[in-house]
Order: sequence, then structure tokens, then C-alpha cells
Amino acid sequence: MTDETLVSLRRDLHRKPEPAWREFYTTARIVEELESRVDLDELHVGRDAIAAEHRMGVPDEAELTAWYEQAREYDVDESVLESLEGGYTGAVAVLEKGEGPTVGLRVDIDGLPRAEADDGDHAPAAKGFRSEHEGAMHACGHDAHATIGIGALERVADSDFSGTLKVFFQPAEEVVGGGKSMAKSEHIRDVDHLLALHIGLDHPTGEVVAGIDGFLAVRHLEATFSGEPAHAGGHPEQGRNAVQAMATAVQNCYAIPRHSDGATRVNPGVVEGGSAANVIPEEARIVAEVRGETTELMEYMHDRAERVLKSAAEMHDCEVEIEIGAAAPSATSDQELVDIVADVADGVAGVETILERDQLGGSEDATFLMREVQQNGGTACYVGVGTDHPGGHHTATFDVDEPSIGHAAETLAGAIERIGLEHE
Repeated sequence: MTDETLVSLRRDLHRKPEPAWREFYTTARIVEELESRVDLDELHVGRDAIAAEHRMGVPDEAELTAWYEQAREYDVDESVLESLEGGYTGAVAVLEKGEGPTVGLRVDIDGLPRAEADDGDHAPAAKGFRSEHEGAMHACGHDAHATIGIGALERVADSDFSGTLKVFFQPAEEVVGGGKSMAKSEHIRDVDHLLALHIGLDHPTGEVVAGIDGFLAVRHLEATFSGEPAHAGGHPEQGRNAVQAMATAVQNCYAIPRHSDGATRVNPGVVEGGSAANVIPEEARIVAEVRGETTELMEYMHDRAERVLKSAAEMHDCEVEIEIGAAAPSATSDQELVDIVADVADGVAGVETILERDQLGGSEDATFLMREVQQNGGTACYVGVGTDHPGGHHTATFDVDEPSIGHAAETLAGAIERIGLEHE
């Protein structure tokens, strides 16, 4: 697959972004490319690619159906789409090339529910591949990630690699909802070494970070406060104010003491409730997240946030129901693989700078797969490939500098081949 072909595929995926668990067209398109370009030994799609009971952050049925019906309007294999119905997206491609280790490569494939810029300075708009799905956008480079996964697989198929390669095309990273479903699938159990990828991360085109650490463990939670309505002017004392409980909870979540063992975060990102200025509100809602430099620190924040939510409800004579949402642990890249990636990247055309390590400072559910492999006695590494992006990740003007797609495919394929040679 030439770099020009990779760019063409990336642009097609960019035109049709699909958020978490709605990657129907995206998965079908990936399957189409894999089947036409690589003589695979196995290809697992939809339910066969994941442990479905471990999906997190799945949208409601109406949302899934709307995106599924939209995907059916495109020229993709109907039988593949049918295997994805209900939000069972993603794929695992398996290539067997003789004796050797089993190497995994994880790339994510989902877009974000945000609008894309449409002005002439935004390259996708100027060059005709801006999102056709209004309100959705590939604002984090996952269109490039999926493309790189296919490009790396094709390069490994044509190389002297000895062993088995599994490429995990993972859904639902943006809601930290898909990593666990792949980490708990049967496909990860025999993986000896795992590479995961992210493009950009504020590193320029031509720069490779051989091993990324500093993942913040994360957990989402939703709290629904219930009280009693009343007339705000006539009989305010007869009400039990759910918004008052919610406001107390928000204030005190931010007051949770930091921890001396490392970084911690809390953010009530959605707060809503009430119906009118003259009604004591009987229901209010918070959607929040907690993070920690380690999984233990995230648990520390979660325990105290939950205590705050319950105490705020009790203080204002309300009830609260807390639902735990998606989560991801922390992880560390193994030096053995960091060294291989750095050495390979040094010989890739267009790569000018190599950093041994850097800190992510955010969260990523590739950590589920990394930890699973490491706990099974293997090694794992998260690789960063720089790309000049005019807007930050998750912004309306985010874009990928397309030469970096080839840099990433070459680096990953080379590292996979080297892993096979060094671990026969």
C-alpha cells in the first residue's frame, strides 16, 4: 500500500466519522481494505472481535439504529454491516508467518461528536474531505490510526517477519469504552508483545516518541439527585431542592484534597436540572470524571467523589443514584520495546527526531490491552508519531499532516519485524 493510497483511505474515513460504538461504515471499510490487500489467516469482526459483555459507554438503541441506517446508504458489504448491528463494532486481523512470537498492534477507529471547521484555511474543507456527518468529526486522528494499522499490516505481510501479527482495530476509545472489551477477548491471550499508537500529541511531523507513559487512570460516573417540587415563591419550604444538592456536590468535588503520591483530577463536566425559575427543582444530574496518575490514585478520587455526592444529597434532604461508567487504568511502556521502536524509527525516511519517552498527561483505554499483555508475562509499548496539527486534539480545526501516516506505518512495521527477529 503506497503512501498515496494510505492518504486516500484516510481521507475517505475522515469524510465519514462515526462516534463510539457507531463505527459501522468505518469497520466495514476497514474489512473491505483488509480483504482486498492482505492474505489474512483470520479476520474477526463485530461480536467475534470483542468480549461484548465488557463494552462500556454504549449509546441507546435509537442512536445506534440511526447511525446503522446511515451506514447502509453507503456502498459497503451488507453482510459485514449485519454482523455489527447493535453497536458491536471493531475488528481483529490475524497474519501468521511461521514460528515466532505473537505481536499485537492496537489502533483505535472512532470519531468525536463535534462539528468540524468549514472555512478555507481548514485543509479537509479546502481539499474536499471535510466530514459529511454534521456534528461528528475525526478530531483526534483515529482516521489516520485505522489507516496506519492497515498500512503496517500490509508492510509486515511483505517483510521477513517471523511469527503471528494481530492488529486490533478498536472501537470506542473516546469514551474509554472499547479497550476493555478487546482486552478481555480471547484474541489478546496469546499476545507476547503489544504496540499501541497515537499520532500528534503536540509532537511535530518527523518526530517519534518511542515510549509514552504518564497515563492517568480514569473513571466516569453519573449522579442523579431526586427531591420534591414546590412553588418557589409561595411555599419554598415544602420543596427538596435537587439543584441545591447538585451545586453543593460540584463545589465539594473540587475541594477534594490532592494526594502526595501523584497527580489527581476531578471534573463535573455536565451539570443540569430544573424546569422553571419559579419551581423548586426535584431532579438534577451530574456527569463527572475522576483521574489519577495511578489506578490507586484514581480510586482515591472516586471514593471521595462518591462520598461528596452522597453527603450533598443528605445535606439537602434529597436522594442520589450514582451510576459508574467507563474507566481505564494507568500503564507503563516496557523499555525493551521502547529501545526497539527508537532504533527502527532512526532509520525511517522523514523521521528527524526521536524522543525515548514522554508523558501523555491524559487517559487512554489502550492501557487495558497493555496491562493484560503485561500481566500475562509479555511486554507493551505506546508509541507516539508526531504530526503537525493546526488545531489541538478535539478541536474543530484538528487535522493530520499526511506524510506522518507513512512515518507511522514504516516505524510500526519495522518494529514488529524486529520483535519477531529478536524473539524467535
